[in-house]
Amino acid sequence: QVLLVESGGGSVQAGGSLRLSCTVSGSTVERACMGWFRQAPGKEREKIATINGDGSYGRKNHVDFVEGRFTVAKDNAKNTLYLQINALKPEDTAVYYCASSIGYWCGDGDASYFTYWGQGTQVTVSS
Repeated sequence: QVLLVESGGGSVQAGGSLRLSCTVSGSTVERACMGWFRQAPGKEREKIATINGDGSYGRKNHVDFVEGRFTVAKDNAKNTLYLQINALKPEDTAVYYCASSIGYWCGDGDASYFTYWGQGTQVTVSS
C-alpha cells in the first residue's frame, strides 16, 4: 500500500516562507514521477510542479515554479518530497497535495496522471 503524508503547512504572513514535506511509504520516490498540487476554495486543483524519478523536472509546471518562487526537491534516502514556497502571497492560500504516479517520467502529466495522493496540508497566508 502506498501512503503519502504531507506536513509543514500552517498560517503565515505574506512575504514569509514554508517548506512542505511529503513522506512516502510503500513506494520509492527515486523510481516514480512525483508532483505537488494545490486547491484553493472554490477552485480546481492546480499543478505546481512535477519531478521525474531521476530528479529532473516534468513539463508544463506552474509559472511561479518556473520563476523560482516555488522549489521542488526530493531526498531519496529519506524517501521524501519537498516543496519550498518563498515570498508567500494571500493567493497561495490552499490545500497542498503531493502525489505519486506509477510511471518514472512525468511528461506533461496533470492531476489525472497520478495514482496516489496524500491527504493534503493547509497553507493559509494573511496579508
